[in-house]
Amino acid sequence: MKQQFTVAAEDGGIRIDKYLSMCCEELSRSYLQKLLKEQEVLVNEKAVKSNYKVSPGEVVQLSLPEAVEPEIEAEEMDLDILYEDEDIILINKPKGMVVHPAAGHYSGTLVNGLMAHCRDSLSGINGVMRPGIVHRIDMDTTGVIIVCKNDMAHNSIAEQLKEHSITRKYYAVVHGVLKEDEGIINAPIGRHPVDRKKMSINEKNGREAITHYRVLERFKQFTYVECQLETGRTHQIRVHMASTGHPILGDQVYGPAKSSFRLNGQTLHAGVLGIVHPKSGAYMEFTAPLPEYFEDLLRKLRGAL
Repeated sequence: MKQQFTVAAEDGGIRIDKYLSMCCEELSRSYLQKLLKEQEVLVNEKAVKSNYKVSPGEVVQLSLPEAVEPEIEAEEMDLDILYEDEDIILINKPKGMVVHPAAGHYSGTLVNGLMAHCRDSLSGINGVMRPGIVHRIDMDTTGVIIVCKNDMAHNSIAEQLKEHSITRKYYAVVHGVLKEDEGIINAPIGRHPVDRKKMSINEKNGREAITHYRVLERFKQFTYVECQLETGRTHQIRVHMASTGHPILGDQVYGPAKSSFRLNGQTLHAGVLGIVHPKSGAYMEFTAPLPEYFEDLLRKLRGAL
């Protein structure tokens, strides 16, 4: 696949690798530098090095190799199944498990385990890399995730997500003591303007994001909260709580780098998921108990009072 760009006047003097990263936000700078080395980038039909500085009016051509999807293999796993029927399956996802295969994670994911458990009964709408997956939770977030076994169920749950009619309650411990007992955070979320691996409050280019929070328990330096999603943006609760000055404990991306507790990632648990069943039309609600590490943390915080 070939892409072509004409350098604008304001972009003159910028290194070619930086210029391309501005034009192709979905590609990492290291990958672009690799393409430059392989002479897949031409400026006015000539190959250039990554330190080349572009000039206004120059034509930049980028050749991207065709993406080859790897073969995803089924893996037998001891999945914590909360509910299952012929249309849907709900899993209590453990900490550290990636939901679906992606670069660097082609095995050990929830999808690998589901392929072994469900065999051929997974919806195909999201392709071979994400069969059955209609939504996801972060690797270090625990709790309920729904997976669809056929396209009918997938379309139904996707529509409920789009309409914000699904009940999704998360539990978290955040830094600091929240003064209000409850509140609403309404701030659009988009890709971070500098660090492309992060999300941020983005008034200009972000998408609508609404989180309702409620204080469950206050400690000396932390607060135990319930967060209910009205929308479902990437890292929504993590970004929203950090924006209030109360980042989630253990979140090294949006909060302090160090913690006085031994934690593996953010203390965030998807505790409740409520849906209208795709076939029966009945409202069903599923609950995943707090993981042991979370319960242990709460005991420690209560003991410090």
